[in-house]
Amino acid sequence: MSVDSFLDSNIFIYLFDETNSGKKEKAEAIVYDSLKSGNACISYQVVQEVMNVLIRKLGLDSEETHNFLNNILVPLWSINPSADFYRYALEIRSRHKYSFYDSLIITAAKESGCQKLLSEDLQHGHDIDGLQIENPFL
Repeated sequence: MSVDSFLDSNIFIYLFDETNSGKKEKAEAIVYDSLKSGNACISYQVVQEVMNVLIRKLGLDSEETHNFLNNILVPLWSINPSADFYRYALEIRSRHKYSFYDSLIITAAKESGCQKLLSEDLQHGHDIDGLQIENPFL
């Protein structure tokens, strides 16, 4: 599988941000385009992180959470871990000094064949073995 972009969790969280209309609008455009074009993906980790925030921090009810999962996250979800996945994440962590969880995100983006990893949390402009990290909110 190969798609253009991997979307990090923060993009989905900004869909609910009522305090920053610029970031919310940018996140909406990214997610809408990703769903329409099919040219982006996410991993199991992004699903878990987003669902946790929706439930625990934003207080979405069960129906809203299920709808978001089924209509937004599941259509983009394509990456699941394996033993080699974790080995590569440990290598990324060691070589590039990212946290283990950030290394899992980078590994998922690499495994999907993406050219770009869209994230506000990682080093903008950093290239990791051909994967370009971009902060879409700059």
